[in-house]
Amino acid sequence: MTSAPAATVALSALSGQYTIDPSHTEIGFVARHAMVTKVRGAFTEFEGSATTSPGLADAAIALTIQAGSVDTGNADRDGHLRSADFFDVETHPTITFVSTRVVETAPQVLRVEGQLTMRGVTRPVAIDFDFDGAATDPFGNERVGLSGSVVVNRKDFGLEWNAALETGGVLVSENVTLVFEVSAIRSGDAPEAAPVEDEQPAPARASAPAAQAQPAAQGGFVAWLKKIFA
Repeated sequence: MTSAPAATVALSALSGQYTIDPSHTEIGFVARHAMVTKVRGAFTEFEGSATTSPGLADAAIALTIQAGSVDTGNADRDGHLRSADFFDVETHPTITFVSTRVVETAPQVLRVEGQLTMRGVTRPVAIDFDFDGAATDPFGNERVGLSGSVVVNRKDFGLEWNAALETGGVLVSENVTLVFEVSAIRSGDAPEAAPVEDEQPAPARASAPAAQAQPAAQGGFVAWLKKIFA
């Protein structure tokens, strides 16, 4: 099957359920070290899904990251990041994101607003993604690509450890850039909306005769009392 050029697909035309392909997706971060250079890292274990109808109607995204899978290319540093000084993976093994609003703010630009939970602390974040297009790969998978980033203050999530430098400043920057390079595979159609229920369900209408019979029964009881106490 020949894939269509990615640029010909409109973001608003997407529809269905999508699953993140971890082997072609990168979820990472960038932080400043010693005020003069940047350290980059990534998470190697995660899963995520999305669903949408045409025009991004009812679009929703969810992501779960295994915090212990952090990899910066340095074993000692990774061990420190897993400790209680940073991610505290023994107590808080996962980092999660759940969207609350998904809109197209400009042509082929997707804004995803939601709740990010890290180290047991939940904060609202808004991430802007560039829609890199959609295509069918040689194996018949319908793929979409998105890339985006957002800056967060790690102290807002309880990651407060730091060390002062003799020359001034600190060892690790408070602001950290989260980076997302996502490839997702369409895994099915979007769920159909639930049918609207009848405003007057059948059981309520069926009970009407019983309600009408009640006055007659009550009248018979009153007449019996009058005969006894007359």
